[in-house]
Amino acid sequence: MNQTVDFYFSNNPKWQNEINLLRTIVLNCNLNEELKWRVPCYTHQGKNILIVSAFKNYCSINFFKGSLLSDYENILEKPGDNSFEGRLIKFTHVAEIEKLKATIKAYIFEAIEIEKAGIKFDSKAKSQIEFPIELQNKFEENQKLREAFISLTHGRQRGYLLHFSQAKQPKTLITRIEKYIPRILLGKGINDCVCGLSKKMPGCDGSHKVLDKKPIF
Repeated sequence: MNQTVDFYFSNNPKWQNEINLLRTIVLNCNLNEELKWRVPCYTHQGKNILIVSAFKNYCSINFFKGSLLSDYENILEKPGDNSFEGRLIKFTHVAEIEKLKATIKAYIFEAIEIEKAGIKFDSKAKSQIEFPIELQNKFEENQKLREAFISLTHGRQRGYLLHFSQAKQPKTLITRIEKYIPRILLGKGINDCVCGLSKKMPGCDGSHKVLDKKPIF
């Protein structure tokens, strides 16, 4: 815990129990606690992951790159109508947080993996990212691939599309698509565990590295 942010957790009587529980959960995910914008901000290797906030009608965890999260529980909300990157989870009672504790941790670990993967937003990107022509061609060749991709959650689709679109050359883009076809057919996101060993399901925590053979994804 960082003492410079203690005041925030002691000066919010309405949500004190809730935000202190959120603080404990977040710190158990090995994030660094800092004070930014006068609110508790949690980082990984200097990169912003989330903030914990208390408002009039709720308290929340706000993920900086929340739109990339899989959100398999469908609990993320936009902070505002024009929000592109950020997503938050609102809480109004300790019991809600306790019920979602495992899910909150899974979302945090996935957010860390997204940051570690270096996925960045295009400042000119719109809320709907276009499917690259190379991916559309693959869909024409493989109907099962098309169906599997469309079946992915919006967050998982965005994760792939952002990764593919960052390729500077068509050849690189095609290579990236082909690399992830087996993963997509399994219904997995770009940062999901596929070996079954992760303790941070559904996210990957690197446990596959203990396998004798090189992972296929």
